[in-house]
Amino acid sequence: MARIIKSGLIQTSNPISTDSSIEKIKEAYMEKVLPFIESAGKQGVQVLCLQELFNGPYFCASQDTRWYDMTEQVPDGPTTKLFQEIAKKHNMVIVLPIYEEERTGTYYNTAAVIDADGKYLGKYRKTHIPHCHPGFWEKFFFKPGNLGYPVFQTAIGTVGVYICYDRHFPEGARALGLAGAEIVFNPSATVAGLSEYLWELEQPAHAVANCYFIGAINRVGTEAPWSIGEFYGKSYFCNPRGQIIKQASRDQDELLVEDLDFDEIEEVRRVWQFYRDRRPEMYDSLTDQAKS
Repeated sequence: MARIIKSGLIQTSNPISTDSSIEKIKEAYMEKVLPFIESAGKQGVQVLCLQELFNGPYFCASQDTRWYDMTEQVPDGPTTKLFQEIAKKHNMVIVLPIYEEERTGTYYNTAAVIDADGKYLGKYRKTHIPHCHPGFWEKFFFKPGNLGYPVFQTAIGTVGVYICYDRHFPEGARALGLAGAEIVFNPSATVAGLSEYLWELEQPAHAVANCYFIGAINRVGTEAPWSIGEFYGKSYFCNPRGQIIKQASRDQDELLVEDLDFDEIEEVRRVWQFYRDRRPEMYDSLTDQAKS
């Protein structure tokens, strides 16, 4: 019997002026995303992922300390607690990207993973933090992740998380595969231009190299006053063969739903024996600090 997992991704645009209070901004984003979650529940979605920093704008285009007020504790903050209730209500695994405060002055770009019974399973903290050209001042807001590349045993299978800029680094994608990930979610905030062509190149490459599914999520629209570019959406699911099997629009708020056959993972791994043929004893140079 095929192991079919109904999976969902939500991409949305900014619903409110970024001059609004942090409280109003969070409320507006929740008002926008909750109907999509309800729709996912009615459609029987079993695992759902939201976009990077889902409950606010991509504020990293600035260097304004007011955005530190977006942070919450994970898992003890109100948003994680709310989504534990939502996950339990819909019997749905949820990957929840959120701005985390570990302690005052120590902040991470984080995704909490909540099981279908509402249990908090753990979190991933974004490892690779860009600070490379105007509009992506992430080192101002986030400390690099320190939890490694965990995978989470959920009701639907083994879930891994990579966040946005992480996708440019194959090492973590491999680590998630070696740890047993069957699907890796990559919530993102990516604008048109320099890296758009990579959006449909790198993650399918990770999927086929590691023989797992990928759910890639991007937001849509433009966000004043920064206007660093258009977030081009195009969220998608990719199978272990590296094929994009369903994709969202470029410019619309959208819930993308697709049935994923997890039996494909074993089928592909029996053909492409990448894990068997690895030569880790030959890879010391990859972690030789003298050559970094």
